[in-house]
Amino acid sequence: MRDVSFEIQHGEVLGIIGANGAGKSTLLKILSHITEPTSGCVEIHGRLGSLLEVGTGFDPELTGRENVYLNGAILGMKRNEIHRRFDEIVAFSEVERFIDTPVKWYSSGMYMRLAFAVAAHLEPDILVVDEVLAVGDASFQRKCLGKMGNVAQTGRTVLFVSHNMLAIEDLCDYAIWLSDGRIIERGKPKHVVSAYLQTTLSSQTETSWQEPLTAPGNEDVRLLRASVRPVDSTPVDVITVRTPLELQFEYRHLRAGGHFVLSIALYNEQGICVFTSGSALDPERYEQGLPKGDYRSSCRVPGDLLNDGMHWVSVYISKNGRTIVQHDEVLTFDVRDAVEMRGGWHDKWVGAVRPMLEWTTESAELE
Repeated sequence: MRDVSFEIQHGEVLGIIGANGAGKSTLLKILSHITEPTSGCVEIHGRLGSLLEVGTGFDPELTGRENVYLNGAILGMKRNEIHRRFDEIVAFSEVERFIDTPVKWYSSGMYMRLAFAVAAHLEPDILVVDEVLAVGDASFQRKCLGKMGNVAQTGRTVLFVSHNMLAIEDLCDYAIWLSDGRIIERGKPKHVVSAYLQTTLSSQTETSWQEPLTAPGNEDVRLLRASVRPVDSTPVDVITVRTPLELQFEYRHLRAGGHFVLSIALYNEQGICVFTSGSALDPERYEQGLPKGDYRSSCRVPGDLLNDGMHWVSVYISKNGRTIVQHDEVLTFDVRDAVEMRGGWHDKWVGAVRPMLEWTTESAELE
């Protein structure tokens, strides 16, 4: 860690993002006084509870019940405080049947459930959470994220390391992006997440061929350029599930006449073809054929259609019913989720598409 300096105010939720090895966990260990910094200092005002790895502070020979009281004591809680919250902790962790079993027999998921329940319910002034939530199943992850939101609403401070960008945007007031032990960006979560994703995603939103003779195609047509960009926005803007897109294809038609169609196939990251579409010429022009020259064909994909995740586009050009150009994965782009559509749920939305359909709910007299 070098030149890392920041302040967190009482009741704020700080999100910390970055690639593996960026220094996120090291920073939390320094803040939790597990690792001493070689230079600089940390000032903490209040009682701090950390959940940095599965079973932090647990004695494997003790039962779950005994570890709850042990962990509470480590956090500085009095026995009557722990006793008052004990039933709530156990109910949240969902390990009631095994609470009097030594935790050395717990699975990693059971360890994590009980450790998080203790850290979140024993009311530390500052809660430090690393990406250990990935150990639990999907339903428990949702419950943990919801609990963290509740902790923040009660005025306690939370430091949250996660690769779940949606959770960072939804739960955090402020975010920092670490890389190689340095702060690269800081500010509002949406801004920091956007900057991080733009530099880490392997998208190819534009492909061009400067030399027509070597461009994909033949003596009939040559593909010169393909691009995808948000409608009414800049090419570098982040694409979300709500963003309308424009796909553009530029090509040189070298031999006049013939029935000419440019088509695309869009695939998701599972390799499923989401849809296919083709350029639509009016019937008269289609019969006359396409004159020689340079052309640009564009199509728009509406917002609120694609699911989040990586997508790629393959392009096909046919003439007189025969495919004469095929270029697979000519474009790749990532579609990010939109926080405002989730209502606090952060799991993957199942399906190749997720259209915004019109719903109505009204009272009804049922038999």
